[in-house]
Amino acid sequence: MTISPPRIRRKDVPAYLLEKHGLPIAYTTLEKLATVGGGPAMQYAGRIPLYSTVELDRWAMERLGEPVASTAGR
Repeated sequence: MTISPPRIRRKDVPAYLLEKHGLPIAYTTLEKLATVGGGPAMQYAGRIPLYSTVELDRWAMERLGEPVASTAGR
């Protein structure tokens, strides 16, 4: 039996991303991204969207981009 990564509800995602990655994102932004695309991958348990912490971490790193030493490196 394989163990799947922890999943969290959408309402808990902003706190997770802020605490783990320092990435502020509003709950309403996650709702919008779930509708139009571009947000973290999710799965549904019935009608409840659940986000894998592995997928949230991957999405956050993509959104943050590479470190730069100056504004010219952007």
